[in-house]
Amino acid sequence: MPILLRAFLGFVAAVLSVLVFHQGMVGLLHLGGMVPNTPYSLVPVGPWQVPLVADMCFWGGLYGIVYGIALPSLPRLPGWLLGLCLGLVAASVGWFVVAPIKGLPIAGGWVAANMARSVAINGFWGIGVGIIAPWLIRYPNTPRTAAA
Repeated sequence: MPILLRAFLGFVAAVLSVLVFHQGMVGLLHLGGMVPNTPYSLVPVGPWQVPLVADMCFWGGLYGIVYGIALPSLPRLPGWLLGLCLGLVAASVGWFVVAPIKGLPIAGGWVAANMARSVAINGFWGIGVGIIAPWLIRYPNTPRTAAA
């Protein structure tokens, strides 16, 4: 499969995962009183004032591009496990790169509950990418299952 097609399909897989898995976890945590924000927020963010959910789809999609390109080279582990690793990378980037840029405390201020929420949301998103991407991105000797 051509690299540009893998990149595009990785983007699609990650955006779908934001809409289903990431926002699903935000919804569950909101129902449990663990996060104040609701899923599918249309609150404008950033310099272009785009809806928050669109912003998350964009940034998640960028991770998906890298994942789609790298997928054939990644170890032959279950898709959900590779995706979980992607989600943990995304959580770490949020803690150690994005937070300082935004003037926020590193790693959620090292507060366990903040860190656990980030791992739950980003980890679940990553699992979603790991389940969806193998259905879209085919490469030799790989079955079309979530375990591939």
